[in-house]
Amino acid sequence: MLPAQKAAQAFRRNLAILLVDDHVDTVLTPAAILRDEGHRVHTCADARQAVELARRHGPDVCILDLVMPGKSGFEIARELRAAHLVPLLVAISGALTTPQDEARALAAGFNYFLVKGSDSSELVGLVDRIAAADGPPAAA
Repeated sequence: MLPAQKAAQAFRRNLAILLVDDHVDTVLTPAAILRDEGHRVHTCADARQAVELARRHGPDVCILDLVMPGKSGFEIARELRAAHLVPLLVAISGALTTPQDEARALAAGFNYFLVKGSDSSELVGLVDRIAAADGPPAAA
């Protein structure tokens, strides 16, 4: 690891993260990677439990699948925002992937929008950037 990377990592904070997706297999790998990086990760496959878990664990970030049975990620996001339970919301979807879907998610109160991919690198990279956001400004 380069000295600049070590310095950046020193300012990185560990986050409480709630990952919500009705496909359990989808959250296993990113949850394990994020835990290995020191974050506290809670997962939920039932959209109806997401708000209760947010109340119980007070996550810094909630990563929500948009298309789930029972309640959509849009509905959960509205509930979380109305109750002021999560400061940052990340929409993630494999079904809703167009620029219009992204615009709809951002208009619904999500801070970020990701398309599900074959690996977890984009999600992990986003969480790393969020975790480092309170650190020193990046060198020019």
